[in-house]
Order: sequence, then structure tokens, then C-alpha cells
Amino acid sequence: MEIVSVVGTRPQLIKAAALSPVLRARHDEILVDTGQHYDDEMAGAFYRELGLPAPDHGLGVGGGSHAEQTAAMLVGLESILAVHRPDAVLIYGDTNSTLAGALVAAKAGLPVAHVEAGLRSFDRRMPEEVNRVVADHLSRWLFAPTPTAVENLRNEGITEGVVLVGDLMQDLAARVGREVATPEALAAASQRLAEAIPGLDLQPGGYLLATVHRAENREPAALRAWAALLGRAARPDRPVILAIHPGTRLAIEREGIELAGDVRLVEPQGYRTALTLQMHAAAVITDSGGVQREAAWLKVPCLILRGTTEWVEAVAGSAGRMVIVGLDADAADRALADLAPPERSRAMARERAAAFDLAPAGAAQAIVTALEAAE
Repeated sequence: MEIVSVVGTRPQLIKAAALSPVLRARHDEILVDTGQHYDDEMAGAFYRELGLPAPDHGLGVGGGSHAEQTAAMLVGLESILAVHRPDAVLIYGDTNSTLAGALVAAKAGLPVAHVEAGLRSFDRRMPEEVNRVVADHLSRWLFAPTPTAVENLRNEGITEGVVLVGDLMQDLAARVGREVATPEALAAASQRLAEAIPGLDLQPGGYLLATVHRAENREPAALRAWAALLGRAARPDRPVILAIHPGTRLAIEREGIELAGDVRLVEPQGYRTALTLQMHAAAVITDSGGVQREAAWLKVPCLILRGTTEWVEAVAGSAGRMVIVGLDADAADRALADLAPPERSRAMARERAAAFDLAPAGAAQAIVTALEAAE
């Protein structure tokens, strides 16, 4: 088979790193990077670190509004698919790159394969929710990561082509997790971050890790709310390390928001460094779906800065370690006191890392098998 895979963001590159080697072992893959995450920190470093082949086509779309990004992708992808006419167009997740890939392929009469099909937050205010719903209804293959995703599709009348395959990101986390569970891995990550934050010396359980990037959390009121929440969570002996998305940084600067002194900003990190920082943190505070899942697999306490999540199994199966707090600083304070008490968080982090054991989901093989069954 010839497959055109469309990526454009860091989470999609993580999934591609798990799927592409299995796919390329038996079939021809043409990799298209839309450039949605367009700087070296956000995407370029991931290619090098994850061993992904250079994309066969790069659209270089860059920033802009949702309409501007999607329009540029539609034009670029249309010409590529007209040349290749692949057996399938494979898309990942819920981004503008996914929406554009689904639309162009469907209009060209090419079958669409959607990885992470069926996820729903049931919040249509989220651009990601609109993207994933449209992509699902245009797809020939719907590769669902969870039973709830399968049920969501069934409730929308979609049953044909649905395959429960598990989570590609779990495959990669299982492969890399043991490498980053050691104290040496944290020491190396701390040394890298100290280039930007002189004197930084991260110890297991001695810091909180935060990521914030969702569009709703870049609105002025939301910016102030989560900035205050992080400020209350941060302490001199347990700072918050905020891996700052470029768009979030711009939004903070635009609103003139000053973060508390114990909230320390770092640039987006490579996959292994990001996983290392999660593994050894006292807790993670995030609005990212990918980080939620990784925290669940690493068994790190996780506070979710959203009112809902599409990863309901991760929350339900976390034994209380994952809590949806929205932007409620009081709820965050209570969750941290319960899940990561300062007097115990260092010992808890060491014990958690030492006991790490995660089995792969086998999602990559399941996806390739399903594609081959339709040949």
C-alpha cells in the first residue's frame, strides 16, 4: 500500500514515531508536515530525537488564524494528493492539520484513516472538538484508542470501519519510559534547563511541571486565572516549571501578565526531556490531552486545567491521581495537598520512578493490520 501521512504538531510526531516504523516495514509511506508547529523548538527537534525520517513534503504553513492555517493546508495538500493518489490518507488527532487532511482526501475520493477517532469532550467551543467530529464523519477507517471512543462513534451512528486499537502514545512511552526513570536522566534534564535558569537543580518530587496551550486558556480572564493558580501552587522549595508554548507566551505578553517568581519559564522540550520532567515531578498541571495520558501511564498526580476531558478512562482509572480542577485555584490547592503533599512528594516521586512498568498498547501493529485487511 501507499499511505500519505499528514502531521503538523508535536503530539502528532510522537504518534508517528510509534506508527511509522511498523508501517514502513511493509508499505510505502509519504510523510507530509504541514508546519502547524513551525519552529525548531516546537517540531524540528522532535524529528531528530525520535528518529523520524525527514518529511517528503513540507507545507511551511506556520502561524495565523484557524481559517488562514486550514486554507493554506487545503491548497498545499490538494496538489500533493493529486500527484500521489495514495491508497489511504492517514491523519492524527484533532488539529487543523487533521481537518485539512480529511477534507482534501474526502473531496479527492481518497479513503481517510483517522488515528484517535471517537474522542469527545462534548464542548463544541473547542476548535479541536470541531476538527475531530468532522474528521470522524469523513473517515473510512476509525482507529479508536479507548472503548469510550468506540461508544461515542456508535452514538453518532458510526460503526463501519471502527477498530479499537489502543493508544500509539502508550507504545512510545513504554519504550522510552525506562530510559527516563533514572535519577541520572533527571540530572541531565536539570542541567539542560539550567542553561536558561541558572542555579536550577531539580530533584525528584522537588518541583511541579505545568503546560498550558489550549485556545480557551489564552483568553484574558483564563490567562489571569491559571497564572494565579500556578502562583499559589509554586513555592521556593517546590517551584512550578512551566514549559511555555509560543502562543501562550505571546498571549501572556499581550495581556501584560506577570507570573509569580517561583513559576519558572522554560521553552518546549524534546520528547525524552518532557517525559523525564513528568516522571520525576511532584505533580503535573496541564490542559494537554497528551500530557494527561502520559501522566496516567507514569502514575504522576495530574491536575487538569479544563472543565472536561475526552480522556475519561485516564481519569477513571487513575485511582484518584487525576483531578479536573478547571481554573479553580482552591480546587488545585486541595488536590495538591491530597495528591502531592510537600512533606512526602520527594519520597513518592522516587518510589514511583523506581517502580515504573508500562506495557505497550500494540496500537501500531493493530493499525497496520486493519489497513492490510482492507486491501
